Amino acid sequence: MTRPEPCFSDKVLIIGSGIGGLSTAIILAGLGFDVTVLEKNSRPGGLMRSYSRDGIECEVGVHYLGSLDRGQILRRFFDYLGVTEKIPVTRMGENGIIDRYLFDPAGGGPTSFDLPPGLDRFEENLKQAFTEEQQQIEEIIKPIRKAADQLHALDFLDGAGNDFALLDQDRSLGEILDDLQVSPRLRSVLAIASSWIGVPLDDCPAFYHNMALASYVSSSWRLDCSGSDMAEVLADRLRSLGGKILTRAGVSRIRVQKKIVTGVQLSSGEELPATTVIGAVHPKVILNMLPLKGAVRPSYRQRITGIKDTHGIFSVHARIASDAHPELPYNLFKIDTDKKGNVPDLRYYQIRRSKQKGSNLLSILTSGRDELWAPWEQTRSGRRGREYNATKMDLAGQLIHEAETLLGPFKDLKILDAYTPLTLRDWVNSPGGSAYGVQRSASQMLATALLNRTSVQGLYLAGQSVMAPGIIGTIMGSFSTVRLLLGPEEFKATIRL
Repeated sequence: MTRPEPCFSDKVLIIGSGIGGLSTAIILAGLGFDVTVLEKNSRPGGLMRSYSRDGIECEVGVHYLGSLDRGQILRRFFDYLGVTEKIPVTRMGENGIIDRYLFDPAGGGPTSFDLPPGLDRFEENLKQAFTEEQQQIEEIIKPIRKAADQLHALDFLDGAGNDFALLDQDRSLGEILDDLQVSPRLRSVLAIASSWIGVPLDDCPAFYHNMALASYVSSSWRLDCSGSDMAEVLADRLRSLGGKILTRAGVSRIRVQKKIVTGVQLSSGEELPATTVIGAVHPKVILNMLPLKGAVRPSYRQRITGIKDTHGIFSVHARIASDAHPELPYNLFKIDTDKKGNVPDLRYYQIRRSKQKGSNLLSILTSGRDELWAPWEQTRSGRRGREYNATKMDLAGQLIHEAETLLGPFKDLKILDAYTPLTLRDWVNSPGGSAYGVQRSASQMLATALLNRTSVQGLYLAGQSVMAPGIIGTIMGSFSTVRLLLGPEEFKATIRL
């Protein structure tokens, strides 16, 4: 389709090559824009990219994917981007389990709960586990079904491009569950999705929780390739459309004159002119690239600076013997709860096949434990010394010991790597090592609305969406940014999913 001649230059610079940057770049390149993605690291991909230890790929940001079945939202996104057939996946839940939740028996109620594929089976499992709360469960499931319908119908594409439309849906799920007087254990089952995406239940907008849960219950999938392979598929697709990726091209400044963007300056000192710049990294990082005066209002700077981010993550990857520890076909969660049923912390476990003969990969993720890493906050990766490494290994050992109480002693175990929030901070410029960026909480709904917009002409932000977390939400944000850039009429005329 031939698109109308735009009123701005077709030259676009995109800062950051994570899923937000690459998906935005592919959309624009497919529409005929001259797109260049700028990446500070040696390879594109951001948190998508895995890394290798002893020949085993260790995942960072892609542990499983939701809604990849035909007609579902992520499948439609991947189809539009032209990458579906090149990203091999395996469907989860064939045995009836996507996630298994394990609880402390002292907390009362069921000590485990299985998250199955499909909303009907999810409702059935809840009703079997909580026989005295049938009516409450029905009230809880209704908006989750509605969220699933809205998600797969791509309702966000038909809106006015204004996230304020969601502000009347910002009541927290915790408040709703209080009104329904659910039991602490039912509350804790429902709190896991919000905890996993970094928003406490009492401050998690119900629609955000429902979108997250609906996306994985609709269908869940694991990569049959590495996260690095997925990143390369997206990068290759962009190049096939004529887009460019410059690596080792960190941006130090965004050039602005009279509140109009004019280009960027790289850390090397090189200047690249452009009339459209899209920041696909954290909004605080983009803010720090702008001139201190004259670019944005002090109130905007204060709003972005004051936004609270999600927590960081501590992760351990270990090699274990595949004959003694076959791949687990589901994810395992060990849940901490308080008396009310809230989830202050959890541990996430995967056992996956590896390409190393005789070895499988054990991965454990938990909260970032920021207080442990405070002494090294002013340091950079690779320069933190023995004490930092010893602290990492001590926590890794504790987590592996706890895993053995659930899964049994590990044969031929070797810790391959452990990373902290400081690692993520340095790698992908995530303030404080936040794993999921801006916290989409009810208390800061107004502050986080319209994050794709800036007051600088020609400057946009990508990958920022208040509707859903993870890869789905990030690509949603990419389409929303393209909608802002094109205008609603041209967007509607040219984008067909």
